[in-house]
Amino acid sequence: MNTPTDRPEITLRIPGAWAHPGELLERLPEGYRLTPEALLLPNGTEIKFSPMPPDDQFPEIFKSSCPRRPSDDELAVVARYTVNIGLTGPGGSLESALTMMQAGAAIVRAGGAGVFIDNCGLAHGGSLWIEMTDDESPDSISFAFASIVSGTHEVFTMGMHAMGFPDILMRSPAVDVQGETIIDIIRYVCGGGKPIGVGHILADEHAPRFHVVALTQDDFEPGSPMHNPNGRLRIVSAKEIAESN
Repeated sequence: MNTPTDRPEITLRIPGAWAHPGELLERLPEGYRLTPEALLLPNGTEIKFSPMPPDDQFPEIFKSSCPRRPSDDELAVVARYTVNIGLTGPGGSLESALTMMQAGAAIVRAGGAGVFIDNCGLAHGGSLWIEMTDDESPDSISFAFASIVSGTHEVFTMGMHAMGFPDILMRSPAVDVQGETIIDIIRYVCGGGKPIGVGHILADEHAPRFHVVALTQDDFEPGSPMHNPNGRLRIVSAKEIAESN
């Protein structure tokens, strides 16, 4: 887990087509307040608020980063958005990640079209974001923040640090085409309730399936929103280990 000195920040970008700042203020849910510097949640939590001007590339980046296609109405708002609402706050645990989801959901309910997450490069339509936020389960939080990147030889996650966990690194042949294997491991890591480290065995009711064999650093520079200070867990299938012996 992270120490207080390396606790990561979560940064969200929420595009909207508000005509003026007052429209956003008027549509905020009850209990939320907005100052020029911060979004204040009903429990008193302050989330850094930083509006950003639109650019021509963001709508296509948002659309291509969504694991589930947003609604046509949401994509139409993204296409003509007038401002990106930036929200930045502490991550490093499921609870803090959920708090950021709740902050983002407040802006979505006030007219935001969806949420783009700098930490993992994922985007979600507004209605899905609210659904995941209201669910509050580790499954929903991990679906929001854990991106899966597939290469020729390796598959790895990005964004697990938002929830306080190392990322996962596996060889591509150990992962099925649908990606269900690594999704199951993400769920195990996020929902298990106990730390997972080198030497840990992931098993089902029949036999050991995977072993955690190493903890490595990721490829991102410290200071990057995608850098995971917890590193990456290299996970190898029991079949690979047996074949190498």
